[in-house]
Amino acid sequence: MTEHTNKQFDADLESVRSQFLQMGGLVEAMIQEAIDALATGDLSLVEKVREREKEVNRHEVEIDESISRILARHQPTAIDLRMLMAVSKMLTDMERSGDEAEKVATVARRIHEAELRHIPVIELRHMAANVRTMLHQALDAFARLDPIQAAAVVRSDKEVDKEWKGALRHLITYMIEDPRTISRAIDMIFIARALERIGDHAKNMSERVIYMVKGADVRHTGVKNTERLARGEDGTGDDEQQPGQ
Repeated sequence: MTEHTNKQFDADLESVRSQFLQMGGLVEAMIQEAIDALATGDLSLVEKVREREKEVNRHEVEIDESISRILARHQPTAIDLRMLMAVSKMLTDMERSGDEAEKVATVARRIHEAELRHIPVIELRHMAANVRTMLHQALDAFARLDPIQAAAVVRSDKEVDKEWKGALRHLITYMIEDPRTISRAIDMIFIARALERIGDHAKNMSERVIYMVKGADVRHTGVKNTERLARGEDGTGDDEQQPGQ
């Protein structure tokens, strides 16, 4: 009976882990399709993003229910309990990343349907590629239980924050120099902000991976201490304080 229970427990854990990775793959695709819709004007991609969002929401509900069943039936301890707790928190970040990708797709549709000539020319594909890479690496760190890679994602968020601030400066300049660009510039700010938020969510998930593997809560501890703790070192060195999540 015990062997059967253990096998069922392992199967339940693997199911949660596998479904969460599937959910993450959907969100990755949503980010790519949303930014492609913006770049190319292919509005069929917007519908794809919306359909994927429904799948993401379904995964969130199903994984949440699975975690509740596992906790009730098996009362896991140690790393298994930390994994379930981490995934429960990461679910929210993953679902919100999907929401942000859907926002990008919706604004892309509005921009292209308006067909206005006075659209600020600002390149956001690099920023989008960065946040998609962050999300992919966070999922990979989760799959491989790799706290070092998770810490690298936390550091990457600083670069995305710089890109967000740079995009904001450029778009404000467009609006000051040519008031005709204000409407579209605001749309582009909205998109850049959504991408920056996806980066934040990827960082949050990576911090959860470090907690899952090392048992260390690295939120609000700064990048350098996060990297120390991910390596298993004492994370009490001087470091900048990160803003709240």
